[in-house]
Amino acid sequence: MARLYIALLHHPVINRRGEVIAAAVTNLDLHDIARAARTFGVRGFFVVTPLEDQRGFAQRIIDHWITGPGADHIPDRRQAMQLIRITESLAEAVAAVTTAEGQPPVTVATAARGYPQAIDYPSLRGVLAADRPHLLLLGTAWGLAPDVIAAADHVLAPVAGAGGYNHLSVRSAAAIILDRLLGQRG
Repeated sequence: MARLYIALLHHPVINRRGEVIAAAVTNLDLHDIARAARTFGVRGFFVVTPLEDQRGFAQRIIDHWITGPGADHIPDRRQAMQLIRITESLAEAVAAVTTAEGQPPVTVATAARGYPQAIDYPSLRGVLAADRPHLLLLGTAWGLAPDVIAAADHVLAPVAGAGGYNHLSVRSAAAIILDRLLGQRG
């Protein structure tokens, strides 16, 4: 089984003008990515934001589903939401994976546009089978900041659709990527 973790970065990400920003946490991203992560056997899901109010917002959502009224209302959601850990930075998420796994993770950045050095899905599937933890980096807003992509060990090929339009929500892209990397084939 792959030792895969996800980090949903809300900072550093870029806005439509290419400026580095901190984006807002959204309820749907937490729910949908956690549910996809649980479905595909991801070991942990980090929500990364330096903004204290956004960390508090995310924690209230998680608490509702783990210990609050949502825990009894939809128990399956609790299992998914228990995967989420909130961190202030990507470095903190990497440190948490390193502590849990005994070695630092291989980082894999995602982007909607292609990069010449991008790794394709079959190749990354093969790499995931190796005995190393991996941390898949997903960006909110208009995507990961260039420094995050440049520092990653790999950049994953983009999810390509049927035409030139390519503006998936991060939660949709996460589900597709997880299916391509960890889904059953055959």
